[in-house]
Order: sequence, then structure tokens, then C-alpha cells
Amino acid sequence: MEGDAEGQAGGRLDARDAAAWIRRAAELVSAEAERLTRLDAAIGDGDHGHNLHRGFTAAVAALPGEAELAEIRPGKVLIAAGRAIVSKTGGASGPLYGTALRRAGKALGDASEADAAAVGAALKAMVEGVQELGQANEGDKTMIDALAPAAAAYATALDGGAGLAAAARAAADAADAGAAATVPMQARKGRASYLGPRSTGHLDPGASSTALVLRALADVTGRE
Repeated sequence: MEGDAEGQAGGRLDARDAAAWIRRAAELVSAEAERLTRLDAAIGDGDHGHNLHRGFTAAVAALPGEAELAEIRPGKVLIAAGRAIVSKTGGASGPLYGTALRRAGKALGDASEADAAAVGAALKAMVEGVQELGQANEGDKTMIDALAPAAAAYATALDGGAGLAAAARAAADAADAGAAATVPMQARKGRASYLGPRSTGHLDPGASSTALVLRALADVTGRE
């Protein structure tokens, strides 16, 4: 995003920004892949970080070239990334993250740029898509515990007059807090739910990786 992220009518997200979001998310996931896998080993299949790294690597490979990004819509970029994640990511992560990004892309529609309100609608669509697929709610110890608070915090910041960059920072901070709040929770969905009370005391890997994706959005929108 060129220029002051808080200027330009509150900031806008174009196709290059959407691609930068996916690339940054891939960087953060790659850097944290081993940690995410260790978290998953405690309460799941022990493959979350490695699977998500493979998925986001595929998403980056599926991004349009620089020349095409000048012509394509940001929604199309996110849809393409979501499809790549579904095709290359094992376990439950692929369908969930792929659905989230595809729903975000569809919410952005055919607009050449997304303003701050449109990005907020895309985050809400991500929550709805993941909840429809995974049938999880806040408190179930899943990625929704990071994603839903992030979308809500973004909307609250926007209502308070924040632009895109500030609202994205609020979303990322809320995602971090939401992920941390999963530690004392008992899992009620997914493989971790089989552990019952033994799932308490552990950070949910899906919520943790979701927080990385939201932090990537804040990083990209906050660049000058």
C-alpha cells in the first residue's frame, strides 16, 4: 500500500496489497511452523504448522504476476489463494483457511480497490464461512476464538473513526488476545475435543495461526 496508510480516505486494499497480505502471512507461518506443529502435537495430529506452511507456500505460488496484479481485482487474488490452500493443505486446515480466504474474496467482489469498510465486511465473511464449515463458536477452542474477536475489533475500530491500518492493528491485537484466551479452554470441536479436560492448558494451534494471518494484514496495511 503506497503512501500514508491512514490517509487515502482511510486506506484502501488493491490487488498488490492482497498479494502482499498472502506473502506476509506465508512468511509468518513459515517462521512459526515448528511452533505451530508443537502446539498441535499436544492436542491434535501434530501437523498443523507443516500443513499450513505447505498451503501458504502454494498460495504464494498461485498469486498472479506483477503485470497481472495491475489489472486484477483484490477479491480474485484472495479467491485464488484460498483455492491453492484447499488443494495443497492437509487435514482440516485446508478447507477452513481456504474457505476463509475465498469468502473474503467473494465479499470484496469486483471492486478494483477495497476501502476500510469493505475489508471489514470481508473479515466478517471469513468468520461466517469458517463457522458454517466447522460448526464452531467462540469458546470452542478453535481458530474462531481468534478470528471472531478480530473481526469484531476491526468493526469497533472502524465505527470509532479508524482507518484501514488502525482497524487492522486492532484486529490483529484482538486475534492475539483471543488465541491466548484458548489456553484454559476445553476443546469442543476437532481432534482436540477427544481429549476432553486434558485439552485445557494448551494454546490452540488454529487460533495461533489465525492470529498470524491477521498480523500479516496489519503489517501490510501499516506500511508506508
